[in-house]
Amino acid sequence: MTAQLVDNGGLLPATILTGFLGSGKTTLLNRLLSHEGMANTAVIVNEFGEIGLDHLLVETPDESMVLMDSGCLCCTILGDLVQTLQTLLAKRMTGVVPAFERVVIETTGLADPAPILHTLIADPDVTAYYRLDSVVAVVDAVNADGQLDAHFESVKQLAVSDRIVISKTDLASEDAVSGLIARLQGINPGAAVFKAVMGQIDPDRLFGAEFSSGEGQAGSLAAWLDADARDDRHTQHHHDGIQTFAITREEPVEPAGLELWLDLLASYRGPNLLRVKGLLNVAGKPVVVHAVQHLFHPPLALDDWPDSDHRSRIVFITHGIGRADIDATLDALDFKPERPAGPGTLDPSDYARFVSLMKRFEEPSP
Repeated sequence: MTAQLVDNGGLLPATILTGFLGSGKTTLLNRLLSHEGMANTAVIVNEFGEIGLDHLLVETPDESMVLMDSGCLCCTILGDLVQTLQTLLAKRMTGVVPAFERVVIETTGLADPAPILHTLIADPDVTAYYRLDSVVAVVDAVNADGQLDAHFESVKQLAVSDRIVISKTDLASEDAVSGLIARLQGINPGAAVFKAVMGQIDPDRLFGAEFSSGEGQAGSLAAWLDADARDDRHTQHHHDGIQTFAITREEPVEPAGLELWLDLLASYRGPNLLRVKGLLNVAGKPVVVHAVQHLFHPPLALDDWPDSDHRSRIVFITHGIGRADIDATLDALDFKPERPAGPGTLDPSDYARFVSLMKRFEEPSP
């Protein structure tokens, strides 16, 4: 991987809708499909029958797609996600389906959302036309505690999310809902948490968490990072095997050091990095980093800082990695080649420094 900066402009935003079995995800999706705010949206589901589309059906372009009375387009998976996204795009470009402006991808209840995130972040056939927007997780207020205790998949769905929707709050006590919210904030303090009865929620609250060079999205990132400071969460948390902590750095980061550091994290402990989001001061410029496990989205340069805080701020949600493990790698951010080297090469003395840094990150801290 390289640290070449990218621009998200002009790409179609894609949102992942996830949630454990029985969480109320299907109810939420059904309500969203009937909402006028979902017009110009394409929704990818596993099976039409799971969401009961009969009362919403207007027209069927082909056996894998239906058009809704809300203006929303709904389709099933064709082979794999990449093929489905390509087919959708081709039909959009040729006018077979309306020119949708965003995509929502529903996962199955037991699915790990990481592979879909990987596709949206790293597959060149997808990233040329789509960009990751938000990850929305639905959690059941009645059964969540038992599911989180017994199924790590449900914990991971919440850990990688940007938005969390609590369903069935009308069936649970206020104390139970308050306790669940506290647990969710422990797992993922950066996620916005909403309540929804029978899937009733404004779609605008669930979308728009992506990182782009626009002023609004820079502000969204700052809000996510500041969630740690607001709730005094700079200390490390341990919930359900998940650790969440924030790293801040006063000194600017070297561009070469950023590339080394991202390679270091991804290569050695990628599977344990559930979600990483940060805003770094790279040689005085604001740069967004975003990772899901071993895949880091190419760093994105913002047009300007979202606020007056020009420190580097990074929030980690991990499984089996502590703050000390990350602290041991931070010297890599100061890395600056001592002598120019040819393309794709590294001076021997620089390489020796690189190896010494890597060794400190091979094993987790006790």
